[in-house]
Amino acid sequence: MTASLAPSPSPSPAGRRRSSRRRLGPVGASVLGAVIGLAFLIPLWWTVVNSLRPGDETFRYLNPLEWRTFFTLTPTFDNYFALLDTDLGRAILNSLFISLVTVVVGLVICATAAYGLSAFKFRGQGLVFSVIILSFLIPFDAIAIPLADMFRDWNLQNTFFGLILPGLGNGMAIFLLRTFFLAIPEELVEAARLDGLGPWGVFRRIYLPLSVPALIGAGLMLFLFQWQAYVWPLLMGTDRDHIVGPVALSNLQGQFAVDYGVLFAASVILILIPLAIIIGFQRYFIQSVSTTGLK
Repeated sequence: MTASLAPSPSPSPAGRRRSSRRRLGPVGASVLGAVIGLAFLIPLWWTVVNSLRPGDETFRYLNPLEWRTFFTLTPTFDNYFALLDTDLGRAILNSLFISLVTVVVGLVICATAAYGLSAFKFRGQGLVFSVIILSFLIPFDAIAIPLADMFRDWNLQNTFFGLILPGLGNGMAIFLLRTFFLAIPEELVEAARLDGLGPWGVFRRIYLPLSVPALIGAGLMLFLFQWQAYVWPLLMGTDRDHIVGPVALSNLQGQFAVDYGVLFAASVILILIPLAIIIGFQRYFIQSVSTTGLK
């Protein structure tokens, strides 16, 4: 006896369209992400290329656009060698010192404040947290001038302490760490207390080890805040011994002429240092942001 095999029904046109849309969804998202990434990369690439050209050729190939706008067949490092005669090297070392000290000391202050706001209940807690939220909603440049007058009265101008102090208590870092601390299970905290740990022991043995991604993310915020600061170092670091990277970069612009090749070379150097740090700690920063608020 032979069994008759019925042909399987072909999918309807509507089903085929839905299947096609499901396949094109990830492809479209990938293409869109590539286009957005390219849009961010083009200005950076153009800066790198022009740092390898003489300054008088910077804008030669902009109108009309051509392949030589984004490529050069005769790269030269003369612009980078010219930076050896400027204060950029000292400024980069100053920026690194200020940023690293801010990260170390600022993380201690911000993590302690976040722990106090998340692990303890006290009167006025909501008001304190609201003030912290308000502190990073107000642009720092808006209060830089009156704050600089106060620091001058305290004889903190042209001192590293005066340059570092405003970046230690970062409201955004406190907010990030507090939100992460709130997601730590209460069972772990209770078990630690039953083992005889006090508040400081719980903070050091439970909160800090579990919050490494959040600490790295907050540290990157503190680092970038100081690395890219311009107005505050311009007001407080007026001598050569306390000049920082962004101020030294602006000083490369002459009063009557600008060598854009040297300017772009200095910009590339100032970009590479934070870029390398961000790429190195990227996965920790993404993890800290993606897990913030999860309980």
